[in-house]
Amino acid sequence: MSCKQLCLSRAGEKELKSSGEAKDCAVIDRITGVVAAKREDGVVLEVGGVGFLLETSAVTRREVPGVGERATLFAHLHVREDALQLYGFSTEEERELFRLFLGVSKVGPKLALAALSCRRAPDLKRAIAAGDVGLFASVPGIGKKTAERLILELREKMQAPALARDSSRGDTEVADGGAVALARAALVELGYSLQEADRLLAPLDANLPVEELIREALAKRVS
Repeated sequence: MSCKQLCLSRAGEKELKSSGEAKDCAVIDRITGVVAAKREDGVVLEVGGVGFLLETSAVTRREVPGVGERATLFAHLHVREDALQLYGFSTEEERELFRLFLGVSKVGPKLALAALSCRRAPDLKRAIAAGDVGLFASVPGIGKKTAERLILELREKMQAPALARDSSRGDTEVADGGAVALARAALVELGYSLQEADRLLAPLDANLPVEELIREALAKRVS
């Protein structure tokens, strides 16, 4: 059975053809081979006489060794009705962030790779946590509004596992951070930018309930 047949059988061939939507197939975790070529958009790894083209971020391309040397890339297989595309990452952390990007509304693989090309994954995570709209707005294809929505959604996706882990340890700061995050999200939904929301919430008591945080933030805005 070919890779395409395997992916389609898992995703449901009929569903894939009727919807036209992209599916992600997790049958390939990583690929190790000889670097056959480094291109502007990715890397070709030769494995057993077969060359696999993996589209990569600029960060990953810089970290891949030269042609003729062996390399391992963590893989993500993106399946569409008319195409199969492999994406490669130098670290699992970068692949994890790529998948988080794909979970954001109106963000596809190309835009996700463009964002991953501007900084290493740990730096991008810190930028998301800090609400660095300017960094993401500077990425081709991402304007200010998209950058704000991107950061808002990624913050929620990144905080959820951390909140679950910390709450299991009984960390009281988790609830505080969760309340502030929810209040921030509510303010953004009301039309405030992330910077405005953070500025309004910064002087408030993080121990307050979400509703009170929002009320006091709005009162500060009016005054």
